[in-house]
Amino acid sequence: MKRYVLVVAGGKGLRMGNDLPKQFIPLQGKPLLMHTIEVFHQWDSDAELVVVLPPAHQPYWQMLCREIGCKVPHRIADGGETRFHSVSNGLEQLHPDEEESFVAVHDGVRPFVSPDVITACFSEAERSGAAIPVVPMIDSLREMDTDESHPVDRSRYVAVQTPQVFEYGVLKKAYSQPYNPGFTDDASVVEADGHPVRTVWGNRENVKITTPFDLRMAEVLLAGKNK
Repeated sequence: MKRYVLVVAGGKGLRMGNDLPKQFIPLQGKPLLMHTIEVFHQWDSDAELVVVLPPAHQPYWQMLCREIGCKVPHRIADGGETRFHSVSNGLEQLHPDEEESFVAVHDGVRPFVSPDVITACFSEAERSGAAIPVVPMIDSLREMDTDESHPVDRSRYVAVQTPQVFEYGVLKKAYSQPYNPGFTDDASVVEADGHPVRTVWGNRENVKITTPFDLRMAEVLLAGKNK
């Protein structure tokens, strides 16, 4: 079985209030993106990594890899106009020569996914063809109407994380569909193509670093991890 990981890093850093794209923001001397790919390399050094970056960001990433000394082997694919197009470009970099190949798609700014969650996603994908990690909702939820709102049963809802893992043929076929603005993640693309998606439990620390508050939380999490 061959494992691939597409790490999608197309953010422009707008919610950070920073000119530096969020995937390049340093955290203990390394950009967030480098921490992320290291997690997957440590989990399985044989997994083939592809980092999907906008062409304009690639020279900067390559410079960071040289100066910091990135030791994780990876290829680079061009980011597209949307996440859908970025993942599609990343898939074009893969040429599986084994019958059983699986692809994980992961956000470049989620550096705290646990190895157990990665393993669980791949294991479920081996059984069902498609798996995503989720975590229970903690806050109370309300649905907004035109002028008012009403409470909903939060036990019926979960928050979706990455990596989202699929059998290669399932994902490749799904991404042959025309783009639809309703595609919010890879699971929604696969489901639109008629393939069901199973869930596994994620880890609460696996947050997507998109705001200054998230970055402060990431600093605390990394400090605790390195103790």
